[in-house]
Amino acid sequence: MRIEPPATGEPPRPHGPRDPGDAWVISPSGEKYWGRFGAAGLLAVDPDRGVLLQHRAAWSHHGDTWGLPGGARHQHEGAEAAALRESAEEAGVPAGALHPRFMSVLDLQVWTYSTLMADVREPFEPVISDPESRELAWIPVEDVEALPLHPGFAASWQKLRPLLAVRPAVVVDAANVVGSVPDGWWKDRAGAAARLLEAMGSLASEGLSASVLSLPADRWYPEFLVVLEGRARGVGEAQVPAGIGVVRAEGDGDDAVAGAAARLADSGRSVTVVTSDKELAARSLAVGAAVLGSGEFRDLLRY
Repeated sequence: MRIEPPATGEPPRPHGPRDPGDAWVISPSGEKYWGRFGAAGLLAVDPDRGVLLQHRAAWSHHGDTWGLPGGARHQHEGAEAAALRESAEEAGVPAGALHPRFMSVLDLQVWTYSTLMADVREPFEPVISDPESRELAWIPVEDVEALPLHPGFAASWQKLRPLLAVRPAVVVDAANVVGSVPDGWWKDRAGAAARLLEAMGSLASEGLSASVLSLPADRWYPEFLVVLEGRARGVGEAQVPAGIGVVRAEGDGDDAVAGAAARLADSGRSVTVVTSDKELAARSLAVGAAVLGSGEFRDLLRY
């Protein structure tokens, strides 16, 4: 698709089909926001290099400032998909190199901006691939505020920066979750555990509401660790979805859950243990973990 140079303050004009989301939203007080269906951006964080920022072209809205790669959401497009698409289009960000950690949404009633924060798992070099960028650079976290920032990003950065230190983990007492309903699990515990893992794979992709984990932001994509004991340990590796870790307890499953929770909490993680066992819940709370009941967790799984 060919791009024509834009007038000052306007986005580039493409020749070809244009998504209906590519339009301004005007608030009652006159402020302009790009994206009829809202907008989304990517906050990619590399543990060694910092955050990926875009030096915006002078013609753009609040031009010549630094902000996140991002743009208007397409019609019927989710915020995560939009953030990944826009960052690929504007900065050549490979989606497979990232692991989402949280989503934060600025809701202005007439318009929303969703920031997807993702950890870089495979280092990459950004590439300027459209006219919206003057420069793309990895900026150390402590240096971000020294740049001339886009006003919207400058305001959101005050809330986003402290969240970079939050790394949630969910430890699941599989025996307790599976045993919370009479679905025949006692006849085939490995099969019941496999069904639980399959449902958790979908949950890991969708993420959890921040309210479930008692954390700020809007949605989190925590690390999931499932403890299997007894015959449930027979679940095959091929039945474990991507993004789900498994501990096959050699001894007592409760000890394995409590031990995993303690190790994660000691490493600075924000830990939630899924169980309705009162003794295990007390042990989890004692090491600083939160507790989510098995029934509540099954409701989230929808299976």
